[in-house]
Amino acid sequence: MGMVLFFDGGLLAIGNVLFLAGVTMLIGITKTVAFFARKNKLRGTVCFLAGVILVFMRWPKIGMLVEMFGFVNLFGDFFPVVISFLRRMPVIGPLLTTPGVSHLIDRLAGSQYPV
Repeated sequence: MGMVLFFDGGLLAIGNVLFLAGVTMLIGITKTVAFFARKNKLRGTVCFLAGVILVFMRWPKIGMLVEMFGFVNLFGDFFPVVISFLRRMPVIGPLLTTPGVSHLIDRLAGSQYPV
């Protein structure tokens, strides 16, 4: 909602808190800490938390850019799974399987299929 309302800092901050609370409630405190503290996810964690801090400091545009970079580094491994799930959905699936879009989505998700 904060992005829809032209990067409203208050709504972005509430969204960040709710996102972190939701992840914690979904997988538990210990698994959340273990996920964010992994050595190979450290760069993403630092960038995501730095973006959250920047949003709290009333720099929403820069904070969101840093958060997006951190989000991609943290959750980039899940993108192929999400894309394959979306391809099985009734309305979105046919759009994602069209030739031009399919090639672009495969490249963005990093999934490679054998020829």
